Amino acid sequence: MNASISGRILSTVAAFSLAALAAPAARAEVLEKTAKVGGVTVQYKVVLPAGYDAAKTYPGIIALGGGPQTIDGILTRNFRAEAEKRGYIVVAPAAPNGQLFFEGGARIFPDFLKLILADYKIQDGKFHIAGPSNGGIAAFHVAAANPQYFASVTAFPGYMWEPSTAKLQAISKMCVFMYVGENDEYMWHGEMKQEAQYLQSKGTVARYTVEKGQPHRLETLAGASAGRLFDGFEETKKGCSK
Repeated sequence: MNASISGRILSTVAAFSLAALAAPAARAEVLEKTAKVGGVTVQYKVVLPAGYDAAKTYPGIIALGGGPQTIDGILTRNFRAEAEKRGYIVVAPAAPNGQLFFEGGARIFPDFLKLILADYKIQDGKFHIAGPSNGGIAAFHVAAANPQYFASVTAFPGYMWEPSTAKLQAISKMCVFMYVGENDEYMWHGEMKQEAQYLQSKGTVARYTVEKGQPHRLETLAGASAGRLFDGFEETKKGCSK
């Protein structure tokens, strides 16, 4: 083998070696965890941004799934790719023992939030909380019960479970983002719009958006369009009061 061919092979091997070393750092890491909280076992996943540094502070999101509130799907569909791109930590818990987070599953809060804050440095010690459908309802419910831990609440769609003036007042210092499909088969429009208008009357940055042509499951906030959710999270930096 002559020197020039040998040099090219070595260069190629070196390039592949560097690429292999760089590849893990280019992807967000997803950890599967289990913890005992509030007397129940909670399974959850944590998305750590590419190049995660435990000494640094990151914005954090509590992501709550729709339907039975399992973890499956919500990270891939709505959060992981954009979190990787923008440098967010995302925590997605599964409803413990099948108990929804606006019902019995809510008892894991605030202890679950304290656990996450002990493990990771979250910006200002406050999370964004977000979810679709049952996850949106749960996001409002958990945020209202633990307002000191949240900077914003996002439902796509969703509304306050068993609303009251006290509950809505509890989230009035957060930024609130509400999205519902124009053709939502469950017709949540009225409740969502009414709550958004109430919050706006209190000086809250509260957005109510009807997604044209969309059903209950919103494609306009998933996949390549999931960045719109993160645009809302970023907007909280400007403040949440008018």
